[in-house]
Amino acid sequence: MSLLSVRIRNLKTLLVLLLVGVSLVHAEADQAGQEPPVILVVGDSISAGFGIPIQQGWVALLEQRLQQRVPAVQIINASISGDTTQGGVARLPNLIRQHQPDLLLIELGGNDGLRGMPLSLVRNNLNRMIEMAEKEGVMVMLLGMQIPPNYGPDYAQGFANIYTKLASQRDTLLVPFLLENVATQPGLMQADGIHPTVEAQPIMMQAVVDELDVWIEFVTNQS
Repeated sequence: MSLLSVRIRNLKTLLVLLLVGVSLVHAEADQAGQEPPVILVVGDSISAGFGIPIQQGWVALLEQRLQQRVPAVQIINASISGDTTQGGVARLPNLIRQHQPDLLLIELGGNDGLRGMPLSLVRNNLNRMIEMAEKEGVMVMLLGMQIPPNYGPDYAQGFANIYTKLASQRDTLLVPFLLENVATQPGLMQADGIHPTVEAQPIMMQAVVDELDVWIEFVTNQS
């Protein structure tokens, strides 16, 4: 065999080895990039499971339901009883850095409304949370709340409209009222008239699932 032939064969071998090496690097990068999807829930006592076992709350039920379609999905429940939209604004940056979510569910505002906070403040705080999330590439879903009409029809209606208007303006996912078909139904609210019972949790979970089809389809197509 000539020296030229040996050199050509060696070059071909080296080229094959290089291509194999590059393929392995790309494969490892692809695997590393396919992190399990994470959903972050930032809410108040409605999502923190006030008065019920946390494993029976709507957030835990949501994780169980979604894992049937997105097996690796993880839900981080960062809800705190008594939290407000101002608290959400303060906590969210660290939560996003810590958990790096793909989807943020915001269930805040109820305590603001019950305290009669200015509607503009509630709206601005929710908008800031959306901006923080979107800046980091996180999709957002708003979980709307309503307050009793005894706060005045203008205030109550204006409060409810915050979520629908924000979702339209910012193009977020939306559940207009998380306690729809719950708040006025006998046996589905605790004695305080504010917090849902265990029996109400599957209804709330289903309301969220019904609006998550777009996100689920997006996630499954990326896997």
